[in-house]
Amino acid sequence: MKPKKSPVFSISVGLAVAFVLVGVLFTDQLNAGLATAQSFMFETFGWYYQLLVTGMFLFAVYLAFGRFGKIKLGPQDGKPEFSRPVWFSMLFSAGIGIGLFFYGVSEPIGHFSSPPYGEGGTPADAVSGVAYTWLHWGFHAWAIYALVALALALQQFRYNTPGLMSSTLYSVLGSRVKGPIGHTVDIIAVFATLFGVAASLGLGAQQVNSGLVFLFDAPYNFTIQLIIMMIITVIFVISASTGIHKGIKYLSTINISISFIFLVFIFITGPTLFMLNMFVSGLAEYLSIFIPMSLQVNPVNEQASSWTESWTIFYWAWWISWTPFVGMFIARISKGRTIREFIVGVILVPSFVMFIWFAFVGGTGIYYELYEGLEVSAQSLETALFYVLQELPFTAFMSFFTIIIVTIFFVTTADSATFVLGMQSTNGNLNPSTRIKITWGVLFVSITAILLLVGGLQAFQTAIVISALPLSFIVILMCVGLVKTLNKEVKGKKS
Repeated sequence: MKPKKSPVFSISVGLAVAFVLVGVLFTDQLNAGLATAQSFMFETFGWYYQLLVTGMFLFAVYLAFGRFGKIKLGPQDGKPEFSRPVWFSMLFSAGIGIGLFFYGVSEPIGHFSSPPYGEGGTPADAVSGVAYTWLHWGFHAWAIYALVALALALQQFRYNTPGLMSSTLYSVLGSRVKGPIGHTVDIIAVFATLFGVAASLGLGAQQVNSGLVFLFDAPYNFTIQLIIMMIITVIFVISASTGIHKGIKYLSTINISISFIFLVFIFITGPTLFMLNMFVSGLAEYLSIFIPMSLQVNPVNEQASSWTESWTIFYWAWWISWTPFVGMFIARISKGRTIREFIVGVILVPSFVMFIWFAFVGGTGIYYELYEGLEVSAQSLETALFYVLQELPFTAFMSFFTIIIVTIFFVTTADSATFVLGMQSTNGNLNPSTRIKITWGVLFVSITAILLLVGGLQAFQTAIVISALPLSFIVILMCVGLVKTLNKEVKGKKS
């Protein structure tokens, strides 16, 4: 049966086009407006994001190990659509992607050299640099994804509702989710997805450009990054036309495989013993800061407050803005799993991989600065990884290999995003048309280009934080709806 037309597509496309036009015609004004908005949002809502994300993690733990854990996402006798290895690779590629390589060295070395407390750059800051990175990429991030994906999968596969953000609010808002209120929810989700994914793609374009600088002495500028994005657009449009069972599935498997090869190379050729010690010590540090740093806002310490705003609050907003994208994608590939298996799988497995990745890749950068005198922390975020690769064997090959990996992640993220945006804007259609996906692909690449033009990383941060705020209220209602739905499910079994 053909899904009914939804006004979400036309309204969202119209607003996205308007944003692109404003960026082209009023670049300076948009840049100034984003800067003002960023300062206001960070300073005003930092406490809110800290409480919200910590609460979401605790709620996810409750759902996994409470009385709802055995309920399946789909019929109780249903089987998972994908094997566990394929499932892990697909959710991992969609949920992390380019950020692994962009922040792999740059974030741990950044926290090492400029921590929230103290001067930084000392041996005592080395482990903290990795642990603070884990805070941002570990349990909290994946708990946010897990809850939104759980609400979507439960409604979609167990109760056969459209795969929309608005559908998850039915137990809270009733039939109103099918009218203007529901459409507004879905439009907010579309825009959060657009800006969240645009940030990731913008970082990817910057890093590929940086790699070309190291390899071929290419210029580093907006024009080169725009050309990179145009080439990527052609590639992911081809991939998007093949559907989820071919393009996305195969690219996700390739991503995980070659990323594993990269990690093994770093482990073997880098400071191996230091990495292992960093991993074990990082676990102890991470557990010790997990609760304090999850709730820290630092109202009387300017250094710590600035660090929390520019790192922790930014990340919480980024993960929330990605929830429609990642949540819908994870929900789509998770049919047939129990709530307990789903939450444990989505939170623990990717987080553990994150711990290894940043301990090894980030630890290598810290080692070379701490013991070899290399000025890794002086490099820009997008160049830090290539700078460290210069100290390892096969520098040119590994730098080129890294560009290839980032490019494939770029394509996978864009491919997955067009699929999800197509679902959101066509009333939950599980197989949106190629035309719809291409439309969204062109639009979010255009938005990425505009944000790169008006302010780079700062513009991405602002767009993310602004789009995440209204979405965060929707996420809270989703959690309330989850409890009501699951309670009704349990009561129905007893009766």
